[in-house]
Amino acid sequence: MQIFYVFFKQRFYTIPEILKRIHNQAIKKVVHCSMANLNTIKPYPIRHYIRMMFVISFVVLILDLVISIASISMVKQQSTQYLQDAADLYINRINHDFAYINHFMGWTLANDENLDNMNTYGVNSIPFLKANEKLHLLFAELQRNYGQSYNFFYYLENSEYFLNCAPISISYSDYSEVKKQIITLTRDKGVYEKFYSHWTPIHVNGTSYLINIVPYYNRYLVALISADELIAPLQQINLGANGYASLVDENGVQLSGPAGGDHIPEERHSFLDLFQSHNIVSSDFSNAAFSVHMAIKFGTFEKIMVAQLLIMLLFLIVTSTLSAIIMFFRRNLLVPIQRFSKNLARINEGDEATDFKSSRIMELEQVNAQFKELVSQIKRFKIDRYEQELEKQKIRLDYMKLQIKPHFFLNCLTSMYSMAQMQMYEEIENMALATSRYFRYIFQSGENFVLLENEIEHVRTFLDIQKSRYRDAFSYRIEHPDMITGIAVPPLVIQTFIENAVKYGVSRDRELCITLSVTEQRQENGDHVLIRISDTGPGFSPDVLDALMRGEALEQTGGNRIGIMNTIQRLELLYRDEANITFANDASGARITLSLPKMILNSDTPGEVTNHECIAG
Repeated sequence: MQIFYVFFKQRFYTIPEILKRIHNQAIKKVVHCSMANLNTIKPYPIRHYIRMMFVISFVVLILDLVISIASISMVKQQSTQYLQDAADLYINRINHDFAYINHFMGWTLANDENLDNMNTYGVNSIPFLKANEKLHLLFAELQRNYGQSYNFFYYLENSEYFLNCAPISISYSDYSEVKKQIITLTRDKGVYEKFYSHWTPIHVNGTSYLINIVPYYNRYLVALISADELIAPLQQINLGANGYASLVDENGVQLSGPAGGDHIPEERHSFLDLFQSHNIVSSDFSNAAFSVHMAIKFGTFEKIMVAQLLIMLLFLIVTSTLSAIIMFFRRNLLVPIQRFSKNLARINEGDEATDFKSSRIMELEQVNAQFKELVSQIKRFKIDRYEQELEKQKIRLDYMKLQIKPHFFLNCLTSMYSMAQMQMYEEIENMALATSRYFRYIFQSGENFVLLENEIEHVRTFLDIQKSRYRDAFSYRIEHPDMITGIAVPPLVIQTFIENAVKYGVSRDRELCITLSVTEQRQENGDHVLIRISDTGPGFSPDVLDALMRGEALEQTGGNRIGIMNTIQRLELLYRDEANITFANDASGARITLSLPKMILNSDTPGEVTNHECIAG
């Protein structure tokens, strides 16, 4: 045997030795790659595996449910088609019976001499009685062929004689009512078009009957059958535990009740309705004003679904047990860690950490206690910063109020100077008194809030000053209920908007009328005071109105619009987001609506309110 050697890596090897060496190296590489993959597997939290288990369980349940529904749907369609065919066969037979009865009664009226004799001779004459007997035998034979449920009558209009021409299966009270209704129907000129070869429902003493009236000159033949008796064969078909068959008229009104009751059973919706066969089969009769309405509800499928649900329930029990074990470890280990992480995230976002539940693990409880102390220190720091910010806002608010007062003072001096130029001395005396009251109120209004009634009286003083100045070019009206007392509002807010209306609305071309109305309104966030200021002036200019509606600051050039912007900023600082100001133009002029939260002024501490918690400063 010859052995071959191969020179490999500075030495000679046999062929088997080389193959063995390559095999060992390949195994080492596979093991190394496997260990590297294990080291690079991404870790997942416990809730990830719980979520995956629930997802797999949900998919399995959905697949089982889809398969069950598909199987039941196939059986349901086959059963429904069978019942539809059975109903169509029965309706075709009834249509054939109706057609033959219509034809028989029409032929009898036109060709049978018995009716001629009965219409010719008197009711109690021998020829009438013999003809009646023969007619009775004729229709009795027809009744034996098509069933005792059919009732036949004739009516002779000349002698006003109505009688059955075959044995009847209805009560005497129903017979009397049927007689009245048929005699009434025959007096209708359209009886031929409405009833001939057209079976129509009528209602007699709470029972629905189907009639067919065949007229021929002054005599009529009538066929009648109860709606319940007509639908009875279909009610014998197995339509399920809650299924029913019923006749309904053209308007959808029920003519016959389901078997065993007078009304269609009320629908009871349940979880099993998803898997039950709920099919409605409707078929129309030919030459009839009614149709068949069948509701097929098979309870057999419920048993199949119960078995399916039991299997799914067992699967759910196993899954829930495993999930409960995992949830136990999650609640005692993972949840405390997650809670601690969320608290850290809240602090990082600027919120307050409130979830300080204790843990059964001692190490976690120690961390929780240290974290509580840290949160307490942060809270104290925030409170100090907040108090400093409130103090800064109060200083800014006081500065704005001081900025408004010179604005009012200069306007009043300008008005009195104009009146002096026009030598209106008496008016100047009145205006001086009003001005003294005006500035006395301003200098006493050092608080953030004053009484609404005092503010209204101050506005009235201001308007009197303007009335003295402009005379017939200016008028005003103040409306408010007497019950508005003790309500707190910021000082000089209303007067600022009134002054703006006078400044931009008074002209010599037309009279300016300013209206101030105060009402109360209940809103979702509490009671509010609505203050509406309207005038008959030119209104806001488009650019100013657009800026006000968007909440943008107005351009304060030349000292104009300082009062309005300061007032808006005051309301924002005092009420934050609870106050609302609406600016608009209507057909008559400008309109301003202030919606302020209703607050009661504290009588013990002037300038402070007792029922409002969001006041800045």
